Amino acid sequence: MPLISDFIFEARAALKNLVELTTGPNLRLGVTGLSRSGKTIFITSLIEHLTKAASPALRGRKNTLPVFRVHAEGRLIGGTLEPQPDDAVPRFAYEDHIAALSGLKTSPGARHWPESTRRISELRLRLYFNQPEGIEPARQSLSIDIVDYPGEWLLDLPLLTKSYAQWSRETFVASASAARAPLAAQWRRLAANTDPRGTASEDQARREAELFTAYLRASRAGEYHFSTLPPGRFLMPGDLEGSPALTFAPLAVEEGEIYPSESYAAMMERRYEAYKTYVVKPFFRNHFARLDRQIVLIDTLAALNAGPAAMRDLENALTDVLAAFRAGRSNILTTLFRPKIDKILFAATKADHLHHTSHDRLEAILRHLTKRAIARAEKVGAEVDVIALAAVRATREAKVGGSNEPALEAVVGTPLDGERIGDEIFDGVAEAAIYPGELPSDPDAVFRELPRVKPEEIDYRFVRFLPPAPIRASDDTLLPPPHIRLDRALQYLLGDRLG
Repeated sequence: MPLISDFIFEARAALKNLVELTTGPNLRLGVTGLSRSGKTIFITSLIEHLTKAASPALRGRKNTLPVFRVHAEGRLIGGTLEPQPDDAVPRFAYEDHIAALSGLKTSPGARHWPESTRRISELRLRLYFNQPEGIEPARQSLSIDIVDYPGEWLLDLPLLTKSYAQWSRETFVASASAARAPLAAQWRRLAANTDPRGTASEDQARREAELFTAYLRASRAGEYHFSTLPPGRFLMPGDLEGSPALTFAPLAVEEGEIYPSESYAAMMERRYEAYKTYVVKPFFRNHFARLDRQIVLIDTLAALNAGPAAMRDLENALTDVLAAFRAGRSNILTTLFRPKIDKILFAATKADHLHHTSHDRLEAILRHLTKRAIARAEKVGAEVDVIALAAVRATREAKVGGSNEPALEAVVGTPLDGERIGDEIFDGVAEAAIYPGELPSDPDAVFRELPRVKPEEIDYRFVRFLPPAPIRASDDTLLPPPHIRLDRALQYLLGDRLG
């Protein structure tokens, strides 16, 4: 049955890809990242820039996308939004998100960051452009389907190849680490007193699932910021909350051992398999397996704040992410019958929280985090790169320091209400100049346990800032927000499709 099911899936995917090819060039861009990595901000800013880059309101202004070649060469004619291509997938709420960033529906002082991604959504954008001079026909178009999905779902894909016993064993081992053990203590105590051969109990299953979920949530909290926390839907249940497919937990079971059908272990294993069948596989088949390009957004600064254990966990998560991708060189046959992701971009977000002199170090840290994942992808012919960016720049740069002190490279912005550095708590109104500290020149330093060698290796000051004030053109058009290296990301992901 699985082979027949896989064949039907491949046939349907091939038919859908053939239909898309006959309607014109198309690219499916996946945008993902773990919680608070900036997926919604990235997509909203991307749409703003691509739909307004050729707008008359921007004529005479400085080019905001100088590295995006089709625009820098004057070949970009325009970009428009088109009807949502998949009827069963929610549309990405671009208009609501730009209103939140700008405060359009309230007041400029009430601008705020949009809500985080909690489900899959999609939006189709069509770019019109001219081919480079001498290539016919001159005018072309490319439709870009932007698929937004939580990174926690991506980390579920490796479960498809793992048995319940294997997943249980790996989860117990991870929860026993020095950093996680205190967070998992209550759940582990209950699990240690659970008899897998005992009679199945719904109350027991519900209690274990609740404690297990509480452990996952505590591990994701800002203080710890762990990344490898499958099953992802336990953290984002949506309409599955309370269902049997989300009411299970690991047990101390042996690989290959047969448990009676009415036993507690058998019930937990059935629910684990149901989770794979009804939650993970549909996501893989209907969405993930059809992607052409992928950007993975990473809140590297939050992991740095949390310390070496969080950094090592993030490294493991990114390696698992790459293992889930169907990566490799794409050609006409793979496009039709077995789509492959041929370009992957890992992006360290919130680069505006650092002075530009630290951006190269941030990229070096991200490259160190992803080196195992990159090596795996490059073996099968996929291109992988890393970048430090801010899709929306919320700060500007300045030098601070007294007359008798050396000047420090700082960032200036309005910290969100309640953010703090030491004993100072910000009110969300006043601007502040913040020296965020210097990232270490040796990327390996961020993985070392305390005590660290140099003070700058631990003295980071990363706070969240209010979105930048909106800027309007003379005709009252809302201008795209400032950014850092969004154009470089666009060139990497889209440039070869635009001539």
